[in-house]
Amino acid sequence: AITLRGTIMSITTKQIAELAKVSQSTVSRCLNNSPLVSERTKRKVLKIAREHGFQFNANARSLSTNKTNTIGFVFSQIYTKYGVDINFKSWLDEIMKNLEDRGYDVIISSFRSKTAKQYQNSIKKFITAKKVDGLVIMTPELDEETVEFLEKTNTPYVLSVFRPDSFASKEVDYIYVDQFKGGYLAAEHLIKLGHRKILSISADIEGDVFPLRTAGMKAAFRDYGIEFDEKLLIYGDTTFKSGKRVIQENFDLLNGVTAIFAQNDMMALGAISALQQRGIEVPRDMAVVGFDDIELCELFRPYLTSIQQPAPELASLTCERLVAQLKSKKGGTRQPVAIEPRLIVRESCGSAIV
Repeated sequence: AITLRGTIMSITTKQIAELAKVSQSTVSRCLNNSPLVSERTKRKVLKIAREHGFQFNANARSLSTNKTNTIGFVFSQIYTKYGVDINFKSWLDEIMKNLEDRGYDVIISSFRSKTAKQYQNSIKKFITAKKVDGLVIMTPELDEETVEFLEKTNTPYVLSVFRPDSFASKEVDYIYVDQFKGGYLAAEHLIKLGHRKILSISADIEGDVFPLRTAGMKAAFRDYGIEFDEKLLIYGDTTFKSGKRVIQENFDLLNGVTAIFAQNDMMALGAISALQQRGIEVPRDMAVVGFDDIELCELFRPYLTSIQQPAPELASLTCERLVAQLKSKKGGTRQPVAIEPRLIVRESCGSAIV
């Protein structure tokens, strides 16, 4: 991997970004060969970097200061393969920008499969080669051996967005959005609007994000004394196409259903498209609520009511906790920090037009 800022050179990553007319975070990804950037953009950025003599000398900087001023990112590419990648990318952008604003460079390491060996190698390589001062880890799985290695080497790290099962009983800095609360808010909103028969579209992918949203939804039903029909819980894969397909293939289940809670926005938008093709108008005939509050919520009519995950707040807290560890080996009290999701009401639920 190549880091973002050189020590002996005539151009910075900020200047490369200006010349390439892209963000500094995009430059970071290009220099690290990230899968989140198109090959065309990578070629343009790397060409500018080469032409201006951009280079990096991490060893020299590390020997003189015992610090690299570099943070490593470790995440699974499984989340860039689905519709959730839009929201995941916003988290990544915000955290990278926050660290860059604090004067840190970034190295990205992503892996395609969820096998332990890939993220083990990424984390151990960062630490043993002294390439980074700390880590931001964004993956729902970590094996016990890697956990022990992180603790043994006294490496500053923060878990962001996901907490792997192996960390469930450990005191760690874990910054996340309360997915259970988000599912509860979505269901409660529809229930308060008078809906009793609600179809939900979830997703069966790695991690506990969608199970927690489902659990929150069911808790709202229980609290309001409504029985949830398990046959009305259907699974997509987080993409627009799967949201559309779920409605097309299960149209008979919509008999009597007055609302849909799609557990991410892309599936919600796909569901709305399928409903419209069948002549069912949203919100007149069917209320719809999504989850994530991505930018597309306000680009297509009806504007989508959604549960917002505050990316800037998540990024700020993640970086704040990591910097605290970097400044003090103990880093204060390690603890999970839950960020409250917010209900953003728009047209698709039928209760307001914003």
